[in-house]
Amino acid sequence: MNSYIELNKISKSFSLNKKVNVIKKLDYKFKLGKIYSLMGPSGSGKSTLLNILSLIDEPTSGQLRIHENIVKFQDKESNDLFRARNIGIIYQQNNLLNDFTALENVYLANMASGENKSQSILNAKRILQSVGLSNRINHFPSELSGGEIQRVAIARALINEPKIILADEPTGSLDINTAKEIFKLLSEQKTKDRIIIFATHNRYFANKSDCILEMVNGNIKTINARN
Repeated sequence: MNSYIELNKISKSFSLNKKVNVIKKLDYKFKLGKIYSLMGPSGSGKSTLLNILSLIDEPTSGQLRIHENIVKFQDKESNDLFRARNIGIIYQQNNLLNDFTALENVYLANMASGENKSQSILNAKRILQSVGLSNRINHFPSELSGGEIQRVAIARALINEPKIILADEPTGSLDINTAKEIFKLLSEQKTKDRIIIFATHNRYFANKSDCILEMVNGNIKTINARN
């Protein structure tokens, strides 16, 4: 199985009072059809790595390849369009637009990929129905429960049928029963043509992935890997 995402000697450092090396010459290959969990303590580089994979943050050094193409981080406009069309992102704090309804939050993401408004609305209604929110599409985030908010976030991440889904602690702010429901919904998005990578502190959810990756001293240690 060919690798779809390849990290070559990726490093990321930040300069605060002193230089901090968060990721250090990281090499790894992600394959389609797999769910990967990223584990590690706070500050170990999980979110930093997800930001690089989402093309939001530029590595200090090294090379990122997606589908055999080298990512040029300076090409912001091209990367923004690629992200909109190919990468779905789910945050712990959902990052929804508070002044927009569930429907608007989702269809705007579809329009960002180049789809027209009328088709985007139809697509958003369909995918919100698929995550069990057909009766909540006109509600604002403040009117939704934590689980419903994350369902909207998942719908928004899925609307453009991305090859890559990145989730940063998607169940971290939820009670355990709601977290299990959301994780089940996320895991059901696995297909042979998609990669799902999620960061978590929860060993229960990590153990349900195809491969557990632990961030250790700025690098990745593979804990398990299923064929």
